[in-house]
Amino acid sequence: MSVSVDSPLVFKGVLEGHTDWVTAISTPTVKSNTIISSSRDKKIIVWNLNDSPDAESVGYARRALTGHSQCVQDVVISSDSNFALSGSWDKTLRLWDLNVGETVRTFQKHTSDVNSVAFSADNRQIVSGSRDRTVRLWNTLADCKYTIEEGQHTDWVSCVRFSPSPKEPLIVSCGWDKLVKVWSLTSCKLMTNLVGHTSVLYTVTVSPDGSLCASGGKDGVAMLWDVSEGKHLYSLDASCTINSLCFSPCNYWLCAATDKSVKDASSRTIAVILGVCFCFYWLLQIWDLENKNVLDDIHPEEPIKSGIPWCTSLNWSYDGHTLFVGTTSGNIYVYEIAEE
Repeated sequence: MSVSVDSPLVFKGVLEGHTDWVTAISTPTVKSNTIISSSRDKKIIVWNLNDSPDAESVGYARRALTGHSQCVQDVVISSDSNFALSGSWDKTLRLWDLNVGETVRTFQKHTSDVNSVAFSADNRQIVSGSRDRTVRLWNTLADCKYTIEEGQHTDWVSCVRFSPSPKEPLIVSCGWDKLVKVWSLTSCKLMTNLVGHTSVLYTVTVSPDGSLCASGGKDGVAMLWDVSEGKHLYSLDASCTINSLCFSPCNYWLCAATDKSVKDASSRTIAVILGVCFCFYWLLQIWDLENKNVLDDIHPEEPIKSGIPWCTSLNWSYDGHTLFVGTTSGNIYVYEIAEE
């Protein structure tokens, strides 16, 4: 993979271990050499990162967590790095003890695939979203405490996230009904519908301070919203399907994992790849939100051929220094902020 000449990112290496799409990557909110990833290969991998500049690799797979019988669609790590939470197409959530590599609890209530899971900031509450169109709240003992029904999504729930702000505890969700919904965690009531997308949504993310959220999906547009006011701020055009979004924890950047649509120099979508094309497609775009422009893009160095992977998931390290990019090949590409 290559970056542009003026890129703020430097390619560091690849984490190899999954055999199918990397569906999610989760990083701790404090300094740690551990990250975790989930995949369609039904596994969760716990990775140890090498922080020595002389290391031969960027990291290695310390442990594979097995137990789900179908694709693991999402995974998140607790803030203390001791536990992980996963959601699977087998209709269950699992809570894992990362120190021993075993399932602590299995959560059973959804009637269809679990697409998304999240921990609250204090790790005491859990939210999940499913193809059964429900958003459910749980405690860590696997008790389903509440199922949101009033104002619920009318199609599959793609993604759910807690706001990190303790002053105004919120849940944000998005779905195939083209809506982003903001819920009060205190009352479990719908606060607002964020309307504007023209096709199904795959991802929503909340800014580190909880003031903004960004959503994206099949319409190829990342929309920025003011969470508290329920107001659309502006849109950023990726011109191809957005699979995942994340804010940088220390820069005013938004990163988008995109599919394999091909673009020309004017960022106009040409076609979906069929066979061989001698244009680049973007695996990843980074937007500077202050200037509302593309800060960087990452793409293959070679001419595109059928089968070259595209980006399905991404996340930053706690300090915003390292970016992890998951792909359809099962590999995770690792980039670091370039030294000035």
